[in-house]
Amino acid sequence: MAMNEPRVVMITGAFGALGTAVARRFRTDGARLALIGHARVPDWGTREYPAPHRLIGGIDLADPAAARSAVQQTLGSDGPLDVLVNIAGAFRWQKVAGGDIATWETMFATNLKTAVVTSQAAIPHLKSRGAGRIINIGAGAAARGHTGMGAYAASKAGVERFSEALADELKDENINVNTVLPGTIDTPANRAAMPQADTTRWVAPDAVADVIAFLASDAARAVTGAAIRVFGRG
Repeated sequence: MAMNEPRVVMITGAFGALGTAVARRFRTDGARLALIGHARVPDWGTREYPAPHRLIGGIDLADPAAARSAVQQTLGSDGPLDVLVNIAGAFRWQKVAGGDIATWETMFATNLKTAVVTSQAAIPHLKSRGAGRIINIGAGAAARGHTGMGAYAASKAGVERFSEALADELKDENINVNTVLPGTIDTPANRAAMPQADTTRWVAPDAVADVIAFLASDAARAVTGAAIRVFGRG
């Protein structure tokens, strides 16, 4: 990368609460962004992120062909990439007894498969730089399963194991892979779901974004295969 050339950062799940916070953080740092999400591009998207940033919505990142297409649309067929942040994910609460196996399939497709598939599509672009970062979003809740959390916790635990395996696979390529494990993030959706909770103990999206930005920086060049808890005071 040339001395004054901006870093290229791809963010999945870019139009949710955490994704928008991470995008703002990297934009502040002067990065050129490729923002991808399953949701449609918000009305403010191209206004806040005009060219050379690229935004694509309506993408099923669990579909390898769709992921490859999204990467090519945002980066070009052989464009460089410095950082991939896999935020795409979802949450479902459901007990195992009497539960629908489709919930498990959805959690693994949305939380784990999207990270695997997007990483596969992005790795050749990261290698073209001779260095890179992949940062995956796991969950603090994956450390121990609780009632109703089986499918979610299992899928997010899978993200952590996947990250470790990929970090080992890419360590000689100078590509670092790490996982961020947030506690409860202070988002509108979580406030609506838990109206009685003490939100002062939750972690702000901007705080998680700061940790992601650190892992993407040269200061974290010796950190790979790590899982970093970001719990606020929860």
